[in-house]
Amino acid sequence: MASLVSSPFTLPTSKADHLSSLSGKHYFLHSFLPKKTSQTNSSSSVKVKCAAIGNGLFTQTTPEVRRIVPDNNQGLPTVKVVYVVLEAQYQSSLTAAVQALNKNNRYASFEVVGYLVEELRDESTYKTFCKDLEDANIFIGSLIFVEELALKIKDAVEKERDRLDAVLVFPSMPEVMRLNKLGSFSMSQLGQSKSPFFQLFKRKKQSAGFADSMLKLVRTLPKVLKYLPSDKAQDARLYILSLQFWLGGSPDNLKNFLKMISGSYVPALKGTKIEYSDPVLYLDSGIWHPLAPCMYEDVKEYLNWYGTRKDANQKLKDTNAPIIGLILQRSHIVTGDESHYVAVIMELEAKGAKVIPIFAGGLDFSGPVERYLIDPITKKPFVHSVISLTGFALVGGPARQDHPRAVEALVKLDVPYIVALPLVFQTTEEWLNSTLGLHPIQVALQVALPELDGGMEPIVFAGRDPRTGKSHALHKRVEQLCTRAIRWAELKKKSKAEKKLAVTVFSFPPDKGNVGTAAYLNVFSSIFSVLKELQRDGYNVEGLPETSDALIEDVIHDKEAQFSSPNLNIAYKMGVREYKSLTPYATALEENWGKPPGNLNSDGESLLVYGKQYGNVFIGVQPTFGYEGDPMRLLFSKSASPHHGFAAYYSFVEKIFKADAVLHFGTHGSLEFMPGKQVGMSDVCYPDSLIGNIPNVYYYAANNPSEATIAKRRSYANTISYLTPPAENAGLYKGLKQLSELISSYQSLKDTGRGPQIVSSIISTAKQCNLDKDVNLPDEGEEISAKERDLVVGKVYSKIMEIESRLLPCGLHVIGEPPSAMEAVATLVNIAALDRPEDGISSLPGTLAESVGRNIEEVYRGSDKGILKDVELLRQITEASRGAVSAFVERTTNKKGQVVDVADKLSSILGFGLNEPWVQYLSNTKFYRSDREKLRTLFVFLGECLRLVVADNEVGSLKQALEGKYVEPGPGGDPIRNPKVLPTGKNIHALDPQSIPTTAAMQSAKIVVDRLIARQKADNGGKYPETVALVLWGTDNIKTYGESLAQVLWMIGVRPIADTFGRVNRVEPVSLEELGRPRIDVVVNCSGVFRDLFINQMNLLDRAVKMVAELEEPEDQNYVRKHALEQAKNLEIGVREAATRVFSNASGSYSSNINLAVENSSWNDEKQLQDMYLSRKSFAFDCDAPGAGMTEKRKVFEMALSTAEATFQNLDSSEISLTDVSHYFDSDPTNLVQNLRKDGKKPNAYVADTTTANAQVRTLAETVRLDARTKLLNPKWYEGMMASGYEGVREIEKRLTNTVGWSATSGQVDNWVYEEANSTFIQDEEMLNRLMKTNPNSFRKLVQTFLEANGRGYWETSEQNIEKLRQLYSEVEDKIEGIDR
Repeated sequence: MASLVSSPFTLPTSKADHLSSLSGKHYFLHSFLPKKTSQTNSSSSVKVKCAAIGNGLFTQTTPEVRRIVPDNNQGLPTVKVVYVVLEAQYQSSLTAAVQALNKNNRYASFEVVGYLVEELRDESTYKTFCKDLEDANIFIGSLIFVEELALKIKDAVEKERDRLDAVLVFPSMPEVMRLNKLGSFSMSQLGQSKSPFFQLFKRKKQSAGFADSMLKLVRTLPKVLKYLPSDKAQDARLYILSLQFWLGGSPDNLKNFLKMISGSYVPALKGTKIEYSDPVLYLDSGIWHPLAPCMYEDVKEYLNWYGTRKDANQKLKDTNAPIIGLILQRSHIVTGDESHYVAVIMELEAKGAKVIPIFAGGLDFSGPVERYLIDPITKKPFVHSVISLTGFALVGGPARQDHPRAVEALVKLDVPYIVALPLVFQTTEEWLNSTLGLHPIQVALQVALPELDGGMEPIVFAGRDPRTGKSHALHKRVEQLCTRAIRWAELKKKSKAEKKLAVTVFSFPPDKGNVGTAAYLNVFSSIFSVLKELQRDGYNVEGLPETSDALIEDVIHDKEAQFSSPNLNIAYKMGVREYKSLTPYATALEENWGKPPGNLNSDGESLLVYGKQYGNVFIGVQPTFGYEGDPMRLLFSKSASPHHGFAAYYSFVEKIFKADAVLHFGTHGSLEFMPGKQVGMSDVCYPDSLIGNIPNVYYYAANNPSEATIAKRRSYANTISYLTPPAENAGLYKGLKQLSELISSYQSLKDTGRGPQIVSSIISTAKQCNLDKDVNLPDEGEEISAKERDLVVGKVYSKIMEIESRLLPCGLHVIGEPPSAMEAVATLVNIAALDRPEDGISSLPGTLAESVGRNIEEVYRGSDKGILKDVELLRQITEASRGAVSAFVERTTNKKGQVVDVADKLSSILGFGLNEPWVQYLSNTKFYRSDREKLRTLFVFLGECLRLVVADNEVGSLKQALEGKYVEPGPGGDPIRNPKVLPTGKNIHALDPQSIPTTAAMQSAKIVVDRLIARQKADNGGKYPETVALVLWGTDNIKTYGESLAQVLWMIGVRPIADTFGRVNRVEPVSLEELGRPRIDVVVNCSGVFRDLFINQMNLLDRAVKMVAELEEPEDQNYVRKHALEQAKNLEIGVREAATRVFSNASGSYSSNINLAVENSSWNDEKQLQDMYLSRKSFAFDCDAPGAGMTEKRKVFEMALSTAEATFQNLDSSEISLTDVSHYFDSDPTNLVQNLRKDGKKPNAYVADTTTANAQVRTLAETVRLDARTKLLNPKWYEGMMASGYEGVREIEKRLTNTVGWSATSGQVDNWVYEEANSTFIQDEEMLNRLMKTNPNSFRKLVQTFLEANGRGYWETSEQNIEKLRQLYSEVEDKIEGIDR
């Protein structure tokens, strides 16, 4: 076993030795694996090792362990059976059945070989499979749902189908089901025929019902068919009997099944009469306990038996013991592969919890959950929490899911719902050695899908033995799973006054001005409002201050604290000895941080926990990563471990404060980004060790489902969504406002003599506003014709309208304070601006444009070109949309501005056709002819959206979670694109990763790619770009259902193909004729989050690029091939490897760290930033060896980047733009590409903006200017921020720091942006004093950033400006020091 720890795809050797030295101690998993005796193992361990290195796939097991060849010495006929299954639980049962048949040697001798679906990815295994089929008599397949492999199986079996004596396929994809044949029975018409059997497969809607109705059919049909004379009916009857035998999977059932099929269909045995017994039927669903005398169909009977158990310990007799429900798969119980289930039951009982283990044979567990876990009379649950050990979605398993049905059942049950995972496609050793953790297909089926039901805590509790295929419990993991389930159950039982809650806030970058950072959230006001509410509800929050400002003062700056450290209040000092005894993994941190206490969060003797306790509530500050300020550490390609202070914080929360739950407050902390496996962690993964056994509730921004998903998977969080602040239009100010006034006077006076005069004022004002960078303006005083005048004004006008209508989130959200109705108007206007064909809703602008005989797309195009009348029409349409929506909202609110019951108001409005408020409003505009029906459909939808925007459930959901109830799941994303995100306060999930890109995403992607290429050709002398370097983000692809993913596919000219379940697992090339342009090469940088969530899609992309590189096409038409051939020659590698284009971080690490370096000013020159990017982002995914995880391919990465002529990113929602977060510049390679190119030419940098219905491709410089004008320099925005006080100043400082980040990575920031910012925040004395007073720490950082921008050569300004900043800096320093003393 130890030999395997150091097999090639493990940790670097130093770490591996370090691990093996520790594995003697008792906290590593290896010591819990079933010990094998050495003599049998000597040969096999070598064999496994070769395989593990061999094919680079996930599933390293070999079908040879499932091959039985009889020593047939009596000349009996041989029957050869080949089977393919999804999981290995049938292996031991079938093996036992065949051995029994061969032992009594009567009619025939049986040869058997079995394959797991996943093994067929390996070419040589697939060849053996095809060979095995050549002389087989019987083929059996079951649960084959992975499309690419299903097609491989179909091809192989199809060739042999006519020759085979029998082909039996149990529930699988229709393509494979059509292979069935038993005598005259076949399913080749599957999906077309009228018979009830096939109708089952067609009904998409009631997926789960499908399994149930199938089981009913299976029970009743054989009886009916017995009396039908025809052969056809007999064959169908035997098929159904086979299914019963198979579902009853015990060795006896399988033995009779083989007898029946071979006796009836194998020609050599035709004359022999082979006796077989009928299938032994087990309950389809019921309650099973390993010690119970039988399976129960009635809970009361089961509980009676449970109450009289002789073997139960005292704790179990206690009426107060927690009761845990377990959901099991029937096939594991009947095939006898249930040792992992038994282990969980025994562990729970040993910990004093009672269990009710229920099972179901179909794929729908919602019925059994309602039948056995809810009291039929009181409708209350019998259990306090539920663990599903199946790993599947509650309804529909691996096939079609029915999430609404599942959620409905779980809402009735109303307890925490945990979905744990048995390893399906990997053996225990493969999983332990993998940096990725779980197999991607298993992540898609068993982690992503249960999340849509509201499942949480994907803990791997069982492994698989490579030889017998049986599951075995992983004891350390089982123990953690059971403890966590009991801790959730206790939340249901404890009184509120007793419960302890640890609220955790983040400080990022580490500085006192940053305590309580979270995206869009006013953290301290939110905590204050949440604690007030909990206090009213009966929680003990003794000594809570009167205001949120006093709360800040308490936590951040305690009067009594005499420490000059980042003078946060110290809640606890933990001695080194205590720390080591409470933190079993402390020694593992020493490799990176030396001996405790270290110098982070410590005073040199003890480790310090910062925070403040009020009664039973502790508000603590999570320590930071620890290496932000260390330029050398930032260069490491893999991330380091957490530091001692970080570990001490969580040890304190769990073991000293003894929290019943921890509440992580806002998006986002660093716990879930610590190193470890991506999904399905082991005991040695840091997030798992840190969170320990504490139930974790996490407030997360609704528009960030991707990082929320990482928090769910890696820190076992129950994520509760909060709303982002209501959006407003950016509006116009100062010179921009003057410009718009000049333009309207030009429109009324343009044909009089004053026309030219006004145009020259427009030109000079536009120059003062620095619009000359965005619009080509003629020189002042130059004579221009009337037509040209119109065009100049049109272009300026179009730019101003773009600034004015840009959406901004204003201020910061406070949890528990929903927006008022009028605040929601801008959001509703934008919801109304999108067509929603799937709901039959036409966009408002589209409907208005139609009423004046125009097409909205044409108006958008004309306005983009600056055609004056189109710009004006678009402005009128925008104004009318806002007016109509405001009129509607006013009618649905009361005097206080709160929304009254929208539905009632609507029905009363809709009753009177005439005075619909929106019709009334439009009747006074030029759009009075608008289509009433379309408007009515749209406004009914908007009414529903309005109700959801103002609903307030964020605190309500938190209370549910803390009371151990079920929090309803809901998608995360952009409420404008997908109003289903509302109302907030749901348990956020992402989407089924195999469902993207959708057809609609592909449509939008084509438009953007065509515009990008057109723009690049225009800027590049009519030449196509040969390579585009771009970024894929996790959240964006969830919000847009894979638009940016689709853009990459369209650039290289391939299209995704969906299977019958709508899952995308393959691609095919688009012909060059259809494409009408060369295939463009790409370099794809995936964010770490995208890598975690969409590893299947990375696989798809890599397959697509390599497929294109191998197409026999002329090099001037296929740049992918052109570059791959050049690189293969230069690097002396094969074309497939040279065509590696899909890169990301090493598994378990995130971001290029450029953002940390910039935020902490800890970098020397741009070269250093570029080295960080290269060292951290050069890990490639290889579709030919997906099991190897991310491997470093720096040479290929550099060569591919050196061909890039354009860099490209997407903006997809109005809430997050280029300077709002540091992620965007963190992954921008513009300057880096310039350094790598042989000609040293700077690539063009573009940003696609799909935040509105009118998609745009702008240059990076244009986007940065637009961002600066609408946010940083816009009074509406910064005053909105200042209104939030302390946190608002930090938001302003953050925007400036991110702007410097763009200067550093791309050099695309104009000087005037810094100049204007300086005059807005520094030259204006009143503003300066407000900033300094509100948050002196963040103000100091703001001043420092201005000085840094100047020092690094990004901002040229007068000497006196710089002098003033230097003076200010020392003033603020003194002031802060003065406060601190």
